[in-house]
Parts: sequence; structure tokens; C-alpha cells
Amino acid sequence: MNVMGRGGAVTAMRADSAQPLLVVDDVTLQYKTTNHLVTATWKVGFDVHAADRYVLLGPSGCGKTTILKAIAGFITPVAGSIVLDGRTIDRPGPDRMMVFQEFDQLLPWRTVLGNVLFPLLVNRRMPRKDAIEHARALLAKVNLSRFEDVYPHMLSGGMKQRVAIARALAMEPAVLLMDEPFAALDALTRRKMQEELVALWEDVRFTVIFVTHSIEEALLIGNRILVLSPHPGRVKAELNAGHIGFADMGTPAFDALQRRIHNLLFTDKVESALETHHEHR
Repeated sequence: MNVMGRGGAVTAMRADSAQPLLVVDDVTLQYKTTNHLVTATWKVGFDVHAADRYVLLGPSGCGKTTILKAIAGFITPVAGSIVLDGRTIDRPGPDRMMVFQEFDQLLPWRTVLGNVLFPLLVNRRMPRKDAIEHARALLAKVNLSRFEDVYPHMLSGGMKQRVAIARALAMEPAVLLMDEPFAALDALTRRKMQEELVALWEDVRFTVIFVTHSIEEALLIGNRILVLSPHPGRVKAELNAGHIGFADMGTPAFDALQRRIHNLLFTDKVESALETHHEHR
């Protein structure tokens, strides 16, 4: 069975196109607290192509999660636009699925299989028999076939995140949104999950936007990295990291790119090439 079904075919077709799948165009985002109106991002712009592993990297408070929520349709930009596959995003939809950092994002009264099945059945994406087959195929992809009858409270943190990823991919979203999904895991489990996510991407080739504040994680996960300034978040640079992988850790190329990103995060410099690109796009 093709795990990604029709969505996988569409992704393959789009990957051959020069047109981006997602366009975030000079987006300014704000939200209200009890006493203040907070500007989370200021004129942020970037493009995401089909099958990208696109990382949003920056310090806490730079608006990374707020950007994800805007792409998901939960926040409306006060300026600029977000366009997915030619349509302006103005509401949530099943073409954008999120995986959060928290371990309690699963339904505790449903089994592992039941959690992955839930969005398929609620949205009536396919007959129940096909939905079960589809869910089981995804659980096999994340190495949880033996745990389909287990409830979330019996799983480790890493296993819960695997279920959350399988559940999100079950809907065959155009974009998978991941908000620091491994940040709460211990170091060894986090590395294992990073490796498994990239291996899953190699198999399925989904489009993912991944939020992190770890330079190392950004280099290991992303083929493209958007570096954001401290609050309010602005674009400092967009870097290509598609040539970097786990085998490159500790090499001069890996260390050099890590230093470059570190310098971008801890200086006020904005790389002029990207700044010019967004001013004239």
C-alpha cells in the first residue's frame, strides 16, 4: 500500500515544479496579552517547496511557534499573506497537521491505533476498513506495529511522539507542522527521534516545517533553515543545509555552518542577499 496515497502522488508531482507549495509573504503577526499587544514577527517572508524539510530557527520569543499557528490557520496576519498551494490561508484545515512538544496531545481513552484512526474517521477520508489498513501501515513506518492496542499512558515520551507523527501523516497533509516535537525528550531519545524522522522523510517525502531553537537539530533535520532574529522575529538569513547529515557531525563543513548560524543568532547582522530577495520578490 502507498502510505501517502493520493497525497504522496501530489507531492511527487509538485516536487518537479519550480513553484513553491507555501508562500509566506512579508507577514507581521501580533497577539494580545492581558495588558499588551505583542508583535511576534515583523515582515517575515519565505517560500517552502514540496518535500522540503524547512526549519524555523531562532531564540525563544522570536515568533517561531506563532508563525506555525498562522500557517495552521489559527492566527490571522495583521499584514502580509500566507498562501498554500495557490490558496490564501484563512482558517484551519486538514491539509495542515501539527505535532506539538507536549506528550499529552494524544487521546488517552483511545489506543495507539485508535489515535491514528481518529482523524481519518472524523473527516470521513476513507471507508473504515481502508482507514485501518492505512493507519497500520503508518504505525509500521514509525515502528509501533506491536503497540497498536496499547494506551498512551503506557508509552514512553518518544513513542508518544511517534504516534503523534503517524496520526498527523494519516491525513496526508500538504504540510506537516512540528513545534519543537523532541525538545522535552532526553538527549539519547531526542537523537533517535531525529534520525527516525529523517528516515521516515526519506521513505515518504512529506513536506515539513520544523521549529527548533537548537542549531545542531536544525542542521540535522533541515534541508533549508530560516534564521530569525530575537523578538520581534525578523528574517536574518536563509541557509541551505541539504548537504549536511548525521554522518557529517564533527566535520569541518558541519562545524563551519554551525558557527555561521551561531554568529547570525548572536549578532545584529542580516544577510543582505536574503534581505534583498524579500524586498524585491
